[in-house]
Amino acid sequence: MPAAARRMRKTTAALALGIATLFAAVEYAEARRAGSSGFGSRGNRTYSAPAPTNTAPGTAAPMQRTMTPQPAQGQQAAPAAAARQQQAAQPSRGLFGGMGGALLGGLLMGGLFGMLFGGGLGGFAGFLGLILQVALIGFIAMMVMRFLGARRQQPATAAAGGARPDLRTSAGGNAGNPFSFGGNGGGNAGSAAAAPVQAPVMDTPLELEAADFDRFEQMLAEVQEAYGREDYAALRRLATPEAMSFLAEELGELASSGKRNSVSDVKLLQGDLSEAWSEGNDDYATVAMRFSALDAILDRNSGRVLSGSLEEPQESTELWTFRRQNGGEWVLAAIQGTD
Repeated sequence: MPAAARRMRKTTAALALGIATLFAAVEYAEARRAGSSGFGSRGNRTYSAPAPTNTAPGTAAPMQRTMTPQPAQGQQAAPAAAARQQQAAQPSRGLFGGMGGALLGGLLMGGLFGMLFGGGLGGFAGFLGLILQVALIGFIAMMVMRFLGARRQQPATAAAGGARPDLRTSAGGNAGNPFSFGGNGGGNAGSAAAAPVQAPVMDTPLELEAADFDRFEQMLAEVQEAYGREDYAALRRLATPEAMSFLAEELGELASSGKRNSVSDVKLLQGDLSEAWSEGNDDYATVAMRFSALDAILDRNSGRVLSGSLEEPQESTELWTFRRQNGGEWVLAAIQGTD
């Protein structure tokens, strides 16, 4: 075999392996974005999905780290239905996941070894054509799936948000504040169309005031920046003992790996109330917040940026649950990511 032909076939083989690696990396990145977990407690609603809002119309991450026990056997039907609804709302693994990934891997590896050891798939031209066709089909399928997913989310967004009054306005707050919280997400209204299935709980709706939302906005920055400073005393003051334990665990894991998380310049961009209720002497409020921050993982010794940025703000959307006891101060009880 001429040396030039051997070099060409080795180059094509490397290209095929590179494309396969690229698809795997894309799927891993998608899984990472969809895999953010929740921690803490939402009282009796810990295992129920928060109601969607304009700020967070999608599905909230389940509470994977919590000290709240599972509901009794007779109360598990509704949370199970909510979990099935969340699973149905999540995007599938895509064209290159599951059986599709196995078939694609078989075609690529079969063509690769066939080409290296005797022509396979019609030689170089046929194999290169197969690669280009598979890449084109995959790109078109991915775009179609994303378009259909966006179309499916539109009715949920309309049902979750709708034309609701501004809570600051109804409470006498400043209607022109760009960081005002939007309407209730439907958790107290009992709308079967907007709210996910809830477990039967003994709670009552809670009416919040403008001062409550002001405090939530302040605590968003206070908690994030205390976390970035590794200020355990401030976190103990701002969070429940349970939430504090999970935050301390995360900080400890970063420190043991020689890293630290720098968080500063936290700004609330948009917020909506998802649910507000009372359980005996405890009041709860779950709010969806979209915010920006200078968020970066740094080398603990050199201060070198390992990920994120100290100059470019990054946006995130999360659902925070706050709790107060006997009419006292609000404290952070739980945080859940969004899909």
